[in-house]
Amino acid sequence: MQTQNLNGRPLLIYLHGFLSSPQSFKCQLMRDRLAANHPQIIFCAPQVSPYPGNAQQSLLRLLDGFLGSDNCGPIGLVGSSMGGFWCTYLGERYHLPAVLINPAVRPSRFMPAYVGQVLQPYSGESQEYRLSGADVDTMAQLEAEIPSPLLSRYWLLAQRGDETLDYRDAESFYQGQRQTVEEGGDHSFQGFARYCDPIVEFLFNQQ
Repeated sequence: MQTQNLNGRPLLIYLHGFLSSPQSFKCQLMRDRLAANHPQIIFCAPQVSPYPGNAQQSLLRLLDGFLGSDNCGPIGLVGSSMGGFWCTYLGERYHLPAVLINPAVRPSRFMPAYVGQVLQPYSGESQEYRLSGADVDTMAQLEAEIPSPLLSRYWLLAQRGDETLDYRDAESFYQGQRQTVEEGGDHSFQGFARYCDPIVEFLFNQQ
């Protein structure tokens, strides 16, 4: 996406989860809902590398490019799982509001289980990944850069039935922020469509 095409319009950046892609269900649902109900908002969903160092560099370039443009409008972030971590990292760095869907709070805790394994993206791409111990260390360093207490504005969407991440970690980490924690559900966050329009309200109508 070229920043000169922003023309001062709001920009929603959606960040997918670990080994997922912009083709994920929630990402596509958010894109379609914006096109139908909020056509003034530009949608951006970059492919995020599973390698934390690479992901950090590409996301910083993306945000610097948008924010460095003379015609940049308000920016809001939405992230699922690992994308929730990246939204928090970017939200604190650039003071942007973000909505976090079953977010990974400290990814360095679960990443060691993947070290050395051949990892295939869920999107079906042919590229394979293999994380190293250095990747875990990089992630831990990035986690340490997030201040406490948090400085930006967040809305946590979590479901207690999440089979991948413990929702209580997110409840504690985002204490004092807006939270919606539902019974049941799963890591994919069942019924996400209910929140697409309220997400737009939260990100862009309170700034």
